[in-house]
Amino acid sequence: QVQLVESGGGLVQAGGSLRLSCAASGRTFSFYDMGWFRQAPGKEREFVARIRSGGSTYYADSVKGRFTISRDNAKNTVYLQMNSLKPEDTAVYYCAAQLYKSISYDYWGQGAQVTVSS
Repeated sequence: QVQLVESGGGLVQAGGSLRLSCAASGRTFSFYDMGWFRQAPGKEREFVARIRSGGSTYYADSVKGRFTISRDNAKNTVYLQMNSLKPEDTAVYYCAAQLYKSISYDYWGQGAQVTVSS
């Protein structure tokens, strides 16, 4: 069982920055692929960013150039640095873990609210 706990959400003005953190339990964190997703009110959950166990990163077009995903395997933590925030980035942000050889994300955090005011 893997537990994921997000932190770092909050209220920020448009153009500002926030950094989300996701702390994971388990001794094999370095083998997990990790992802960030978000869900805005009335909308479906959408992909934001992904970092593979080897460090490769992928981003949704809507956040490319503004958001950066990174990981610290020594701290069992994945980060999402969000810059140049826009009101449309307002959502609950979830981190997720995909275990080795799994075909989908296996574990999800409880979510962190990010609100961007105009």
